[in-house]
Amino acid sequence: MSTVCTVIEALNRFLWGLPMILGLAGTHIFLTWKTGFVQRRLPLAVRLSVAAENSGAGAGKDGGGLSPFASLSTALASSLGVGNIVGMGTAVALGGPGAVFWCWITGFFGIATTYGEALLSLKFRVRGRDERLVGGPMYVLEYRLHRKVAAIFFAVCGVLASFGIGCAIQVHAIADMLPLPPILTGLTVGLLTCSVIFGGSQAISRVCEKLVPFMTLFYLSGCLMILVANRAFLLPACRLILKCAFAPRAVSGGMVGSGLLLAARYGVARGLFTNEAGMGSAPLAAASARCSDPVRQALVASTATFWDTVVVCLITGLVIVSHFLARDPGLLTSGVAMSGSDFTWRAFSAIPCLGQPVLLFSIVTFAYATILGWSFYGERCLEYLFGTKSFFLYRLCWVLTLVFAPVLRLSLIFEVSDLLNALMALPNLLGLLLLADVIRDETRIYFSGK
Repeated sequence: MSTVCTVIEALNRFLWGLPMILGLAGTHIFLTWKTGFVQRRLPLAVRLSVAAENSGAGAGKDGGGLSPFASLSTALASSLGVGNIVGMGTAVALGGPGAVFWCWITGFFGIATTYGEALLSLKFRVRGRDERLVGGPMYVLEYRLHRKVAAIFFAVCGVLASFGIGCAIQVHAIADMLPLPPILTGLTVGLLTCSVIFGGSQAISRVCEKLVPFMTLFYLSGCLMILVANRAFLLPACRLILKCAFAPRAVSGGMVGSGLLLAARYGVARGLFTNEAGMGSAPLAAASARCSDPVRQALVASTATFWDTVVVCLITGLVIVSHFLARDPGLLTSGVAMSGSDFTWRAFSAIPCLGQPVLLFSIVTFAYATILGWSFYGERCLEYLFGTKSFFLYRLCWVLTLVFAPVLRLSLIFEVSDLLNALMALPNLLGLLLLADVIRDETRIYFSGK
């Protein structure tokens, strides 16, 4: 067992080191260029996502089963996880305040990748075994690029990864927050999840439609209270973030180049991890949307990365940096070892009596939403492999994992999850790069008619 763990850790160090960071960040920049800087269409994309909620605009008879807004909510449910809250604390703890800037930059350029992978998954949808339109990176790989082995590889990794990043890790986070025996927490979360996922994709999307806007606004309201309390330190916090992002030397000292390198490394890594752009998961939700135009729905899908990283992660970072500037600036510059969760907990303690309950509720709801969102992703991958008849067994295994995961060794779950996430990204990035011209042409055609 120790040998297996050692091999997995070595693979993760390699894949999630320079190769994956360059692969994902490079794809973000490349697709930004190919799409003619699609980020400038963000105001339109946000308007379309709101219109999709109010009127179901863009629905067509040949679409999937979800409304455009339900599809977006499901994607956000999976990506808005504990990493957006505690993960930003980790990025600041390890990379300094400058990591906030690099996380933001990564999310901003990642919008183009989310847009591109959603567009391809929508454009190359096929009729499933029950005559529904189905899509996702595996269908793009098989039916457009004729790489069935890569498609199967992606789908298998997607199913397995769902049990890690979307199930075991999230219920572990909930169990760590609640003053209950881990097995009792797992049983409670399992029962709550069971009541939703056995209702199918429509039930999952209905819950996500209601839960995601509520939990996001609730969390951001808590952040706003802290920022108002620390308003005198908000501009200094922004200046410190920018200064540390490009500082040739770490604020706490060290070799020349260490400040910039550490900030970029941990900021970029956090941005890549949290928004899932390039992993191939978000297009699984986008392809399930009712829509008559792939570009229109791809624009809606791209806002998930905007809300996840550009908004939520940035505001979390500002909360942490402004709090420590106001209360204990030495901790940001002294290099004292603190965990990411310590940074976040102490920042929210700025709200007397309410701060930590707000953070606790946010972590629990974000984790639960991720559990629902990733169960949806896992089913889409499983449907490609075995059809819908496999759903009952998958849902049963999902609930059992929720029940027993809190008592398992978390470090091993993290290592396996990281490996599977990287393996999912590889074939998806291949498809994106090979079909970049299709993304460019579809985008030009759509906007030339505007």
